[in-house]
Amino acid sequence: MRTIQFREAICEAMSEEMRRDESIYLMGEEVAEYNGAYKASKGMLAEFGPKRVIDTPIAELGFAGIAVGSAMNGCRPIVEYMTFNFALVGIDQIINNAAKMRQMSGGQFPMPMVFRGPTASAGQLGATHSQAFENWFANTPGLKVVVPSTVYDAKGLLKAAIRDNDPVIFMESEQMYGDKGDVPDGDYIIPIGVADIKREGTDVTIVSFGKIIKEAH
Repeated sequence: MRTIQFREAICEAMSEEMRRDESIYLMGEEVAEYNGAYKASKGMLAEFGPKRVIDTPIAELGFAGIAVGSAMNGCRPIVEYMTFNFALVGIDQIINNAAKMRQMSGGQFPMPMVFRGPTASAGQLGATHSQAFENWFANTPGLKVVVPSTVYDAKGLLKAAIRDNDPVIFMESEQMYGDKGDVPDGDYIIPIGVADIKREGTDVTIVSFGKIIKEAH
């Protein structure tokens, strides 16, 4: 086992999957030259080059559409939003194309893509950068929503999301990027949609996700 930060778990998951599969690429605002707003893509430009780690303009609808089109044509894009608040600008592509294309095409176009980035409140950010939209996406047929609660979960779940043939919304708490935790030395995957039972009891069930797991536990 190794101890790494949450942001490093995200970076390792993406890098390991990109080494495994050349159809995977990362795109988003400041993901390349700046290493990501929260440094979750540190070193990836140097390893994979500008064709697979792509800095985009501030045009969320545009690059979401590019990702949808590339997924329809055999790529497995990872789209990073600097904050999921900005995903609202690209939500037409997420809801009306990514989430529905497999069904509308009768299964001809699987949509193996991940939309990921920070979500909810953080330090010293305004109200328009501090919202949580998990419920919006979770109520959209065709989307899978993942919100990791530990460093271990972040790496294993992101690798599973990247390998999934349906679009996955992968939301990371802005307050957790510096958290530390243990991960295995080798490859591992955490299946999406399986409950992680922290403690068994007989009287009360508490269900939570993301950073609040630390409080609920």
